Amino acid sequence: MAQLKQVSPARRKAFQILREVEAGAFSSILLAAEEPELKPVDRALTHELVLGVLRWQLWLDKLIEHFTKRAIDTLDLPVRLALRLGLYQLRFLTRIPASAAVNESVNLVRSAGVSSAAAFVNAVLRRAIREANYDPASEATNPIEKLAIETSHPAWLIERWTNAFGVVETDAFARANNLVPPTAFRLVGGDFTEILDRLRSTGGIVEPSKIAEDAWRVSGASSVVREFAVEGKIYLQDEASQLVAQTVDLQPGERALDLCAAPGGKTTLIAQRAGNSALIVASDRSAKRLDTVVRISNLHNFSQIKSLVLDAAQQLPFENSVFDRILVDAPCSGTGTLRRNPEIRWRISESDIAELAAQQKLFLHHATRVLKPGGQLIYSTCSIERDENEQVIAAFLERHTHFQLINTLRTWPHREGTDGFFIASFRLATQQ
Repeated sequence: MAQLKQVSPARRKAFQILREVEAGAFSSILLAAEEPELKPVDRALTHELVLGVLRWQLWLDKLIEHFTKRAIDTLDLPVRLALRLGLYQLRFLTRIPASAAVNESVNLVRSAGVSSAAAFVNAVLRRAIREANYDPASEATNPIEKLAIETSHPAWLIERWTNAFGVVETDAFARANNLVPPTAFRLVGGDFTEILDRLRSTGGIVEPSKIAEDAWRVSGASSVVREFAVEGKIYLQDEASQLVAQTVDLQPGERALDLCAAPGGKTTLIAQRAGNSALIVASDRSAKRLDTVVRISNLHNFSQIKSLVLDAAQQLPFENSVFDRILVDAPCSGTGTLRRNPEIRWRISESDIAELAAQQKLFLHHATRVLKPGGQLIYSTCSIERDENEQVIAAFLERHTHFQLINTLRTWPHREGTDGFFIASFRLATQQ
């Protein structure tokens, strides 16, 4: 790809990241990798553009189809991305002059080697300025299609959620998926009072979580938040994710197995709460991802965490009945995290959900052999799909009659303001 010259750093970086996302990369990883290279103002705009375009992709594409009278997939990728970026700025970022949004989108296609489309992009965006009140959902007559366009979700997901949860819940959930999630964290190292005081003194609004113990939310003070995270004084983690680790509730001297530990947030919180006398085996089938768990454990001095590469879809390499607690935070569709990972909605399919549910059942089955009688098994996903949650635990209990369901809970973006999580706790009977 040609050098993207004559374009602001934020728009240039956003364009490059969006191209990589189209090729299968994840925006959160790419944005984190680029943060050190960008000035604060450029970093903020890059995040806004990338995540905003991904969240509103369907809505923006319907705008493009209206203004161009062409199907979106007939346009070259650089043209699609430049138009999405331009239209997002025109419709959502009122502080950006319309002329800047248009001119820089034109420069993007020129610098990307598609100069022949520059006049086309300019004309489309100029028309969008003239028709500033056009609503791409206005022509939809089917309620599912209308809500899909209004909230920028695939229609099959809207229909699926409507069947499972009803229209009102689906509407609220889908709209919440397009909001910027709060920044949540937990305190790890240093003087906790001093950390909170500094966040507040530098303009941060800090408040305790309403659902997770010792969890916090902060708005503002972003540079200080990043500084503390790098230093290992705080750990950025959604409140619902923290709630999973708290549900494990490992006690001093006990042993726990975290079957899908990467990237390590839940593992290290389990260790932090249990103390040095506990033992936690952090496992994952990816050695590279497990390296992240090791790095975070070392940063926070959690020596009670031992790492082990294993595939939970296979027989586990432990003797029978060795762990007091086992966490199966299973790979899932991630539909509860669409605020943070908006590209997921454009990638998953119903067949993916079915395959994941089958894998989740297998992980749970393999965990049962190595749990002590009287021990607890905790199952969690960051999915809202019943196939991956209620139906998985129903199948588990039908197969494993010596387990008792202790509790289940859900969190939702539109209710608790957290990621959408499902957590279930089981206890293995002492007499079998």
